[in-house]
Order: sequence, then C-alpha cells, then structure tokens
Amino acid sequence: MQSLLSFDQAPPLAGPLRFFLTAPAFAAGAGLLLLLLGPGLLASRWTPGALAFTHLLTAGFMLQTMVGALLQILPVATGAGVEHPLGVARAVHGLFTGGLLLLLGGFLSFRPLYFQAAVGLFAAGLLIFLWAAGRALARVPASSPIQWALKLAAAGLAITVLLGLVLASALGFSLPWPLLQITGIHLSWGLVGWGVLLLSGVAYVVVPMFLLTPSFPGWLSRILAPGLFLALALWSGAEAAGLALAPWLGGVLMAGCGVFAGVTLWLLVRSKRARLDATHRYWRLGLGSGLAALTLLALGLLMPSLGGWNGWPLLFGVLILVGGFMSVISGMLYKIVPFLIWLHLQNAGQGQVLAPNMKKIMPESAMGRQMACHAAALALLAAAVLWPEWLARPAGAALLVSSLWLMRNLIGGVQVYRRHLQTIRGQLAASS
Repeated sequence: MQSLLSFDQAPPLAGPLRFFLTAPAFAAGAGLLLLLLGPGLLASRWTPGALAFTHLLTAGFMLQTMVGALLQILPVATGAGVEHPLGVARAVHGLFTGGLLLLLGGFLSFRPLYFQAAVGLFAAGLLIFLWAAGRALARVPASSPIQWALKLAAAGLAITVLLGLVLASALGFSLPWPLLQITGIHLSWGLVGWGVLLLSGVAYVVVPMFLLTPSFPGWLSRILAPGLFLALALWSGAEAAGLALAPWLGGVLMAGCGVFAGVTLWLLVRSKRARLDATHRYWRLGLGSGLAALTLLALGLLMPSLGGWNGWPLLFGVLILVGGFMSVISGMLYKIVPFLIWLHLQNAGQGQVLAPNMKKIMPESAMGRQMACHAAALALLAAAVLWPEWLARPAGAALLVSSLWLMRNLIGGVQVYRRHLQTIRGQLAASS
C-alpha cells in the first residue's frame, strides 16, 4: 500500500493542519456548552442546546478533520492534486468556521438572520471545496477502491451540506417544509454518505500502513462504498416518499456499516504490533462504540418501548459521534499529524539533516493519557443520558478537558516542527 502513495505530491503543511488544529476547539465547545446548560440540554434531541451540541461535533469536529484529511489524502493516494491547495484551505476553513458559528447562534437564539447568514457562508465554502476537489478527482479515473470511496464521499458531503442548507433556509425564511423528515435524511447522509465512506477510504491507507494490519479484503473494499452509496440513495427516496421499503433499505445500510466495523476490528486483532499504542486503542474504542450504536439503533426500531424512550436517540448520538467518529478521528490525528510533520521536516532537510523520530514529535505517554480522558468522557456522557441531573455537567467538563488535551498534544507537535525547522535551516546555511 505504501508503495502506491505519492508523498511528494503532499500539499503544504499549513493546508490540512489548520483544520486539524481547529477541530478539537469545537469539541471543547460542545463540552463547555453541556457544562453550562447542564441537564436541560439532554431533555430531548430537539432542544436548542442539543442541536448546537450535535453540530459542534458534526459540522465542527468531524467536518473540519475530514475536509483536512481529504485535502491531504487526495494527492497522496490518488494523484489528484488540488490546485492552489493553501488558498483553497484558507477560504474553505474560514467560510465553514464562520458558517458554523452563525449556525450555533441561530440554534441558541433562534434568530432567523443567523440561519440566513450561515446558509450563505456554508454554501460558499461548499462551492469552493467541491470545485477544487471535483476538478482534481475528475482528472483521475476511479480505478481503485480508495478512489471510489473518496469520490463518493465527496458527493456524500455535497448532499449532506445541501440538505443542511435546506434545513437552515427553512428555519431562516420560515418555509413550510417537512423538517423532521429532511433532518433524518440529512443525518443519514452525514453519518454514512460522508462519514463512513470517507472513513473507509482513509482506513484502506491508514490502518495497514500505521497499525501494521493485513490489507482490507478485496471484496469489501470493492463493494462497500458503491453499495452503501446506492443503498443510501434508494433509502432516501423511499423515506421521502413514505414507502414501506424504507426500513428494509435502512437495515441494509446498518448491516453494511456493521460489516465494515467488524472487519476492521478483525484486522486490528491481527496487527503485527508488539504493543498497542493510543491510535490502536482509539480505533478499537471507536469501532466498538459504532457497533454498540448500530445495535441500539436496531433495537430502537424493533422494540416500540425502547423507540418511545426520549433518551435512546441521545444515547445513540453519544455512541456514534463521541464514541465512534470522534474516537477514530482522534486516533488518526495521532498518526497523520506526526507523520506529516516528520515528512515535511525530512523534505526540508534535503537529505543532509534528518527529521526527529515520530515518537519525539508527539510522545506516546501524552497521547495515552489523553485517550484515557476521552474514554472517561464517553462513559460519563453515556451515563448522563440516564442520570442527567447528576452527570450532565461532569460529562461536559470531561469532554472539555479531553478535547483541550487533544488540542494541546497537536499544538505540541507543531511546536516541535517549528523548532526543528529553524535548526534545519541553520545547519543548511552553515554547511553551504
């Protein structure tokens, strides 16, 4: 797999790094929001606080890291280099960040003007990103599972954001549209059409390369992305039309996601690593939480008594967002960021000055302690759904601390980069 990657085509470090460093700040904002609002936020998935909390994790943490990862992996894994990557990164990062802040203001104050402005910024950011990524991907034929997954994930992102713009427009302009139905479809495209498809495409590279596992089975990598995308499109149409086929297609989606999680866990068990590092443990936690979330979702659909409990959508959200996606993404950041720093320092050294070992860029002990704090935050958040009066604020505090800790570890890696870059430049100047 590594032989198929073109690291010489990697974009400037500042491009993806701005997304990676901003993402934990939004997760910390979610923890702070729960700490301030307390049990009231967990009264229902539709409270203003719950909607803001959810979007801090999805349109904040997940979107930021995944856009950064896509900008990084497109040229490396597919040869589809984005033109003017640093300019694109700056524009998209600023527009998405500003749009999210306005969207949060809209949820918490319910002022239509905030929703209207958020629509404009998100739409502009989406157009710039899809124009840049779409042009890059159009130049590369979809000849490998990685390329298929990334192309379909980009399409899934477009659909997710467009549905989000529809919802924000309905709230901002008081349009009589079926908000609950659109929200369900929007959520499904965000989690599966964007999240799982991009995660699978990145996993095909990251898991064997960094976690020393066997490669993904060919049958899975060939059919997963096209199969999930097609099933999701059919489910969306059936759900919008109110067809009886929709639950069955939903079951196909859950089964496909479950197979991906199960196979990835099986590969992790077969890893050649002598000891588990923070990234390996993060992936196991994330995939286990994802399987638990899928099980809960299936039980909620099959058991009317559970489906009628207001807490089960909240528990599902905690398991899939904080336990699933946030865990896996954090684990990937702990491999991708040190590797990118090492790669750029190695290139800067021009073969004359060596870059520091990746373990010195970001110490394993710091990553392990932060991962333990994240696991504690996840446990508290899940328990807070059951006992919000007692645990809502402690859970918010734990999420705040773990997210800030993640940010501190990433910033520490950047500080190592800056120090060694100065050293490299000094040694090269002295030798010339």
